[in-house]
Amino acid sequence: MPRGGASGVPMTVVVDVANVMGSRPDGWWKDRAAAATKLVARMPGLVGRTVPVPEGEEIVVEQIVAVVEGAAREIAAPDGVIVVRAPKDGDSAIVSTGERYTDAGARVLVVTADRGLRARLPGGVVVAGPTWMTTLLGR
Repeated sequence: MPRGGASGVPMTVVVDVANVMGSRPDGWWKDRAAAATKLVARMPGLVGRTVPVPEGEEIVVEQIVAVVEGAAREIAAPDGVIVVRAPKDGDSAIVSTGERYTDAGARVLVVTADRGLRARLPGGVVVAGPTWMTTLLGR
């Protein structure tokens, strides 16, 4: 997929890290912090890329915001990724993060399969499932 380019709409991608990790049975439950570190460390390479979203539109990944919870709150933030450490539950942190960015005028895409979370997101937020993210990251 090409990098950059004016053909895509700039979007902030907010990632439900726990949900993306949980979508693959690769042993993440043995060490959640290590699994989150590994996943988030792969995300900076997406910044600036032009990629398709499920609706078929192309976007430019302007920035990535990874929301972590529980044991994963201790991970280090790699350069190029903003890490939001959920003080309570990750879903509420994802909703408030989406609201903060949309209120500031940003276009937002949230990566999650959680239907309850999807229903709580602000209007206009685009949603993609975990497979979208893992495919972009090369699984």
